[in-house]
Amino acid sequence: MVFSIPAIILVSLTIYIPFLMSSYYSLTEWNGISKQAVFIGFRNFTALLQGKKEFLTSLWFTTKYTIGYVILSNLIALLLAVALTKRFRLANFFRGIFFVPYIMSMTIVGFIWKFIFTSGFEKLFEFTGWQLWNYSWLGSSHLVFYSVVFVGVWQSLGFYIVLYIAGLQAIPKDVLEAATVDGASSWQKFSRVTLPLLGPSFTTCIFMALTNGLKVFDIILALTKGGPGTASNSVTLQIYKEAFTNNNYGLGSAESIIYFLFVLILTQVVLSAFRRKEVDL
Repeated sequence: MVFSIPAIILVSLTIYIPFLMSSYYSLTEWNGISKQAVFIGFRNFTALLQGKKEFLTSLWFTTKYTIGYVILSNLIALLLAVALTKRFRLANFFRGIFFVPYIMSMTIVGFIWKFIFTSGFEKLFEFTGWQLWNYSWLGSSHLVFYSVVFVGVWQSLGFYIVLYIAGLQAIPKDVLEAATVDGASSWQKFSRVTLPLLGPSFTTCIFMALTNGLKVFDIILALTKGGPGTASNSVTLQIYKEAFTNNNYGLGSAESIIYFLFVLILTQVVLSAFRRKEVDL
């Protein structure tokens, strides 16, 4: 217990105490500068729940982004993991290549792809003449969603590939051999043996992708700053703008508390649902 005291103090200073302070400020009207915060009760929460447009728009965008991010990152990662578990000469090389973007800062990745979407695609259009490269992928309110999802999936794909490879390699070979002896085809072995036994990997990857999608911030800040307009404004970016740009710490704190409860409930429901479907060896 004595050795755990430093960790408890640090966690309290960085997480628990700020959370309690934020809970208090959510009940106040405060600009972050004045010495006194005016207590107004639940007026901030009432304003948000009655339909503050910016917050609801950002919540809808974050929900769409999370759904697309979770599905694409896990589907592509699983397919690549299956391919990279096959025995061929460059398997380890490709594993490393796919993992490199994950160790890069999300902000750096955002700036790199911002350059690619603007100057890079412009050069490709001049070289090929394909209209695909001439679209305004970050300037169009209809296309910016797909651009942000693509960059998010590209950056984190290697992490999920590693998790799925670990899950595939942990499946006992005698189970697959027994399925072969019973006359199962390759697809039957994959769908009826491999996929059910990947339950723990699915739970981990879905949970990690869900939390990463819901807290998306830095990549959008680097790519679009929430634009054009509010077309790519995530909840975390909206909270940041409300508190540090609009100097409305009370309303920003209220948004963070509501979003905290939303994320907490959603992640627990999804995690429980996937855990019930796991298959024990």
